[in-house]
Amino acid sequence: RDNGKPERIVSALDIMIEGPIGAAAYNNEFGRPALCGYFRTYEQRETDELIYGYHKPIMLAGGYGMIRETHVQKQMIPAGAKLIVLGGPAMLIGLGGGAASSMASGTSDASLDFASVQRDNAEMERRCQEVVDRCWSLGDKNPIISIHDVGAGGLSNAMPELVSACDLGAQLELRQIPNDEPGMSPMGIWCNESQERYVLAIAPEQLDQFIQFCQRERAPYAVLGDATENEQLVLNDTHFDNSAIDIPMSVLLGKMPTIKRDAVSAQIQRSEIDTSAIDINDAMERILHLPTVASKNFLITIGDRSISGLVVRDQMVGPWQVPVADCAVTSASYYEYIGEAMAIGERTPIALANAPASGRMAIAEAIMNIAAARILKLNDITLSANWMAACGEPEQDAKLYATVAAVSQLCKELGIAIPVGKDSLSMNTVWSENDSRKKVTSPLSLNITAFARVADVRQSLTPQLQQSEDSILLLIDLANGKQRLGGSALAQVYEQIGNETPDLDDANHLIVFFQSLQILNE
Repeated sequence: RDNGKPERIVSALDIMIEGPIGAAAYNNEFGRPALCGYFRTYEQRETDELIYGYHKPIMLAGGYGMIRETHVQKQMIPAGAKLIVLGGPAMLIGLGGGAASSMASGTSDASLDFASVQRDNAEMERRCQEVVDRCWSLGDKNPIISIHDVGAGGLSNAMPELVSACDLGAQLELRQIPNDEPGMSPMGIWCNESQERYVLAIAPEQLDQFIQFCQRERAPYAVLGDATENEQLVLNDTHFDNSAIDIPMSVLLGKMPTIKRDAVSAQIQRSEIDTSAIDINDAMERILHLPTVASKNFLITIGDRSISGLVVRDQMVGPWQVPVADCAVTSASYYEYIGEAMAIGERTPIALANAPASGRMAIAEAIMNIAAARILKLNDITLSANWMAACGEPEQDAKLYATVAAVSQLCKELGIAIPVGKDSLSMNTVWSENDSRKKVTSPLSLNITAFARVADVRQSLTPQLQQSEDSILLLIDLANGKQRLGGSALAQVYEQIGNETPDLDDANHLIVFFQSLQILNE
C-alpha cells in the first residue's frame, strides 16, 4: 500500500536500488570483497495514526581488518607534536549531519536536511589509506603518534578529541585547512563534514618523512598547528586577523549534563496469529516473494566476492552457486590456514511484540550463523551492535531500555563482549498531507555483526548436502518443541504480528549447540 512519504525523501525502493550500487562500486573499484549482508522489508499498519516501517531506512555498511598489537593503543601525544589533517578538502557539505541524523525525518526545514547531506570520495579514502599503510608498516618507526577519524562535526570535533585524551590543548591555523569553497564562513570551514579525512599527531622530527608519503600517494594534507601544554583550543584566522575560537578544553569537552528520560512500558495485548484462513500454497507463494526471504542475488552479484585472493567462503554455495552461506570466511594470509569469520543476526519484527526477545534472537542468529566456521571457543567471538530506535515515541524508550538490559545479561552469560557499535535513536518520519499529520515509526532494530578468529579456514561448513557421502541431517531444536510465530515472515505476509515470539529461553542451550557443532567439525 502507498502510505505516502515526505516530498523531499526518496522511496525505500529507490534507496534499495541505488544504495547497494554505490557500495558495490566501491567494492569493485578498490578491491574490497563484499561477503556478508541481510535485507529486511517491513511495513505494518498498527492504527490509523501509526504505521510501523522504514521510511527512515537502515543501511548497514562496514568491514573488518587486522591490526598489529603494538598499534592497538594510541600513544601519548607530547606538547609540540604537529597536528595534521589528511584527506579531502573542506566543502559546504554535511553541515549538521550528525545533528540531522538524530532528528525525526521531516521535522526540520528542508534546506537544513539538504545541507546535512554528505558526499563520499572513495578515491580520496584510498589515498589516505595508502599513506597510513606506509606509516604503520615501518613498525616501531611509525611516524603516527595518534590518529582520529573525522566524522560528525568535522574538524571542530575531531581535532579537540585528538589532543584531549592527553590533557593537551592546540594552537591551530584555520586558513591552513585545505578548502575547495573559499566563500565559506569560519564556522563552515571548521564544522563541515567533508568525508575521507583524518587528523593525526606526528612527531616533528618525522614530519618530513610523513610529507613524503603524502606527496608520493598524492594525498592532500596540511599542518594545522601544534599540541600545547596549555589546555586551551585556539583557532587563529589570518583572513579576519582574529581568533575564531579561543576556549578552554574543559568547556568544550567537559562533563556533559545527564539526560533524564521517563520510560513507560505499554501493556499491549496482541492476539494470536490467525491461521484458520491460510492456504498452505498461498502462504508459500507469499513468503517466497517476501524480499526478506527471497533470493538476494540482485544484491550479491553486483559486488566482487573473490577480490584479494583471500576469500575462502563467500555467499554463493555449491556448483549451482546458491546464496545460502551462513557466514563469510577469509584467510589471514596466502601461506597459512588461520583466518577470520563474520556473520550477521537481525530479528526486528519480533520487537513489536517482545523487544527483549528481538535482541536475544539477533545475537543467537549471529552466533548460529558464525558457528559454520571453525572457531575454537565461543568467547573468541566479538560482537558489533547497531541500535536503531524511535526514542521519544510512546513505549519505545522503555523497549530500548529493556532490550539493552536483556542483551547485556545474555552477553554476560555467553562470555562474549560488544566493544563497538553505533546508534540512531530517531527512527521516525513525520509529515503533513492534506492537512493531516502522518507518521511512520521503525520497530526497535538491533543489528548484530559477529567477528571471530578462525582456527582452520578449510573447515567451513555450508548447507550443501554431499551426495557422494552418507549424509545425516540432524534437527537440533533449541526451542524445546515450542512453535512461536510472532514476528515471523508468515505473520508479516498476512499483515499480522502475533503475541508469542521466538526467544532464547536458556543461554546454555546456545553454548552447548555451538560447542557441539565445533566438535562435529573437527
